[in-house]
Amino acid sequence: MTQWQVFQQDPLFYSGFLFVLGLLVGSFLNVVIHRLPKMIEAEFRHECATLDLANDASAPSRPRYNLMVPRSACPHCGHQITALENIPVLSYLVLRGRCRGCGARISVRYPALELLTAVLTAIVGWLLGPSLAGVAAVVLTWSLIALVFIDADTYLLPDTITLPLLWLGLLVNLNDGFVSLPSAVIGAIAGYLALWSVYWAFKLLTGKEGMGYGDFKLLAALGAWFGWQSLPVIILLSSLAGAVIGTVLALAAKRGLGKPMPFGPYLGIAGWLILPFGPVLQQLLFPTL
Repeated sequence: MTQWQVFQQDPLFYSGFLFVLGLLVGSFLNVVIHRLPKMIEAEFRHECATLDLANDASAPSRPRYNLMVPRSACPHCGHQITALENIPVLSYLVLRGRCRGCGARISVRYPALELLTAVLTAIVGWLLGPSLAGVAAVVLTWSLIALVFIDADTYLLPDTITLPLLWLGLLVNLNDGFVSLPSAVIGAIAGYLALWSVYWAFKLLTGKEGMGYGDFKLLAALGAWFGWQSLPVIILLSSLAGAVIGTVLALAAKRGLGKPMPFGPYLGIAGWLILPFGPVLQQLLFPTL
């Protein structure tokens, strides 16, 4: 009996396996969320510096920095994190949330994100089981978690995640993985154009930019995964969540309601909710679609 057959016969075991896998992936997502925006910024600055050079000058070198190099280290003392100190959640508890080198406090966000990734991954595995659609949904979950936190931190939705996610959604639906391929294609187009239209209408009326292009691409990706019928639900949920949560956070931080806030986290959360609650939400909010 193959491992895949074991998963198919025992959904609980499969969900448990995905929970552990989610812990490990969550640890890696912490690195992605922290480093990917820095990598994009470094690449941009390097290209700008190269363009400013004279024709006969050589391009400036830059230190190697990616998702693997250099090794993770304490930002306070530079202590390199060992493998035993990098066990998801467990290491945080053993170290009591402090760096072993200098005793500086480690943010609780790191184990919290690992647990969040594990729980959401297990939920997807339980709902969809060991299938092609289930595996694809796990990848979607990981991608959305990364996008939500990157946008919350930096107001950036990297093309290196949103664009592959869009194409993967179309690929998954080639054989009606979640929706039919025509619905997915129309969803991708309509998702992009919906927020693109809002962006330009707002800019023409106010002279300001109300959102970034990354939001267009993320909604296009969600349309490619779940079809055009899901877009009204995603837009409505994300708008309501953005209005309520954004107002509460703005008032709590006493920064005023005129300050910009990222919209990508609310799109990501609303998009993921389609996985467990899509049909229910669709019937409740837009039964005629």
